[in-house]
Amino acid sequence: MPRASVLACPASLKGVLSAREAADALARGLGDCDRLPLADGGEGTADVVPGVVEAASVIPFDPARLDPFTSSRPFGELLASLSVDRLVVGLGGTANMDAGAGMLEVLEARPPTTVLCAVATTPYDAPRLYGPQKGATPEQVVALEARFRADERLAPYAQLPGSGAAGGLGAALASLGAELVPGAATVLDLLGFDPRPYDLVITGEGRVDATTAEGKVPFEVARRCRAAGVRCAVFGGVVTQAIHGVETIALSGDPSRAAADLEELGPRLLDAAG
Repeated sequence: MPRASVLACPASLKGVLSAREAADALARGLGDCDRLPLADGGEGTADVVPGVVEAASVIPFDPARLDPFTSSRPFGELLASLSVDRLVVGLGGTANMDAGAGMLEVLEARPPTTVLCAVATTPYDAPRLYGPQKGATPEQVVALEARFRADERLAPYAQLPGSGAAGGLGAALASLGAELVPGAATVLDLLGFDPRPYDLVITGEGRVDATTAEGKVPFEVARRCRAAGVRCAVFGGVVTQAIHGVETIALSGDPSRAAADLEELGPRLLDAAG
């Protein structure tokens, strides 16, 4: 029987493995596969799409230091320091939940800017969906929602898909004239993602949960594989909610075993296919 053709196209496992390292680990286990490391505008986007400026590079999400009131000011300072004709900005994987207030303190205008939004979330939903991940208590989530709704600068952009990305930075950048685009879908297009030549596509990230369907890499890859009639398997270091209609596999959850987990995953998936 001919060997199955496999594409390893993971996103990063934040703080554990980069997308390239995850793809390499899958390839070691499979022995032979194509690799296409992916990102969605968050951490690691600049590694797979050179020229992108990542918000996560200066306000990174750190599970060991959670503070939902982290300011986005460092990102504003970074953008203000750049002298370019056009910007491509990646939004996702940040610690802030301030609707870009800190950024706007130091940034009044930017050149034409395209914003890769890791999720399609709008700002009024962002505190509920992402506040707890960033350390917000239930009471703080309510306070953040009220703060977002009271910010008149956000209102004209509050219905734009992606305006809630990176704690509301999407809306703040839109208020400066930026164009918001879906991060994962745009990155896949830029990299020429095509599942049709493959028997199996393996993707995933550090955590697969209810927010994954907001437009993150595993969801977009799975969606395109379903449309092409190609088998897709999604892994997560932690899985709290599977992607509907797709094989979703939880790894051990031990960061020190992440590479080994991925090396073991590929052969398991091939064996399961018979």
